[in-house]
Amino acid sequence: MTHRRPTAAAAASFLLLSGIVITTAPPATAGTPGGTYADDRNCDFDGDGYDDVLTGAPGGTDGGRKGAGYVTVQYGSASGMGTATSIPRVRTAVFGQSTPGVPGTAETGDGFGTAVATGDLDADGYDDAIIAAPGEDEGAVADAGRVVVLYGSRGGLSAERGATLRAAAPVANARFGSAVAAAHLSGATPGDDLAVADRTGTDLFSYDAGALRGAGRLPASGAPGRESIRPAALTTGNYDGDGYSDLVVSGLGLEQDGRAWSAVYMGGADGPVYTRDLAGGTSSASGDIDDDGYDDLVFGRPDKPEDENEPLTGGMVGVFLGTADGMADVDELGTPAQVWTQDTAGVPGTAELGDAFGADVSLADIDGDGHADLAVGVPGEDVGAVPDAGGVRLLRGSTTGLTAAGARSFDQNSAGVPGTAEKGDRWGGQVRLADTDADGRSELLAAAPGENTSDGVVWWLAASTNGTVSTGSWSYGGGSLAASGADALFGASVDE
Repeated sequence: MTHRRPTAAAAASFLLLSGIVITTAPPATAGTPGGTYADDRNCDFDGDGYDDVLTGAPGGTDGGRKGAGYVTVQYGSASGMGTATSIPRVRTAVFGQSTPGVPGTAETGDGFGTAVATGDLDADGYDDAIIAAPGEDEGAVADAGRVVVLYGSRGGLSAERGATLRAAAPVANARFGSAVAAAHLSGATPGDDLAVADRTGTDLFSYDAGALRGAGRLPASGAPGRESIRPAALTTGNYDGDGYSDLVVSGLGLEQDGRAWSAVYMGGADGPVYTRDLAGGTSSASGDIDDDGYDDLVFGRPDKPEDENEPLTGGMVGVFLGTADGMADVDELGTPAQVWTQDTAGVPGTAELGDAFGADVSLADIDGDGHADLAVGVPGEDVGAVPDAGGVRLLRGSTTGLTAAGARSFDQNSAGVPGTAEKGDRWGGQVRLADTDADGRSELLAAAPGENTSDGVVWWLAASTNGTVSTGSWSYGGGSLAASGADALFGASVDE
């Protein structure tokens, strides 16, 4: 079948290197392919109804090659997630390019796992893992980048079904795969579409006739004459409730003062089409904060103010609320409906230069009230006299958007959190909210990729009817998952 392509997309700059075959999921375990809302993306590789967690360790040793990188999978269960040595026993897995069946070859500096995402690309009811290696060389072309897809099944992710994508004309330092995302952006196929960013734009792929195929390329610039951006983050959500997911590409400008902004591409039957620009940053997430049936958009801008002419503030988070008209009601300047800093009343902490409030953001319901709540990483936060120890702030969702009522703050000196705040830990460099036990409340994963001289460690904090709590929290690294933990940068990426 021939499908129309979006007018915003030119010819795709990609090459499919290996094919795959669909295996249909049994109805008893099959999920819902082609979900459009953020909370449809349940990261469920084995179709059992529990969130699974995909974590990247791009500095890890794989096949004896330092910096080749690997990813780990922790499967959710009725008792939640765990490690390779957890009691009761839970399932885990490790994949790298030296794993038999995984496309490619483990090489020093590949950075396999620098960016990760999940989505049901082949519409078989099992989510699939998208894993980027932006440091991959193509022949003599350094850091051209590649992306590997591993497909889900009743038994979870399998290396037996894999595909790899690269640029058709590799360019040095393009870093194809610098950001990745998947969602149902078009009517071309029943499954999710794949978006892969490099330094100059974003390629789209869809699964058709047994393989991933190109669906166009979105340029880095949106409106004619606007400054081009270098994509840093991709997020998807159904901001207008029209049955298609929408794509937001966020990053920093390549010209003049390097301002941060986002380009919005609204999904539709023929694929995503550029709609407008909004204020943006280098991290982003989507979810229904006000529980009105429309996804909302959050961006994080570390150490950047809302007004580019103001002094640096220690970081900010901006919120756009979805409506039946999407983002059409936002003013011409793309001003967010809400702006949050550590100087906002009720937000724990004080805004200070270098805090990096908003370095990473994640949205999900942490208390089961139906509103998506926000986790904000603050990896540059000083804890007492300890510089750059890092922390995490949690803001609640409400019918009017985010609220500081009930806001919480955690760091390694918080009661119940393992470890001690140390200089340069940068705890909260990555944050993720995931419901691994399917109780309707998402636990917090807070990562410090530079912990223990760049080994990387992730902390798990429980969810409750009162939100995130540190009671019973625990931590783990690559070594806890039967992988090489030394200098792994474990937790540098955690699937949103």
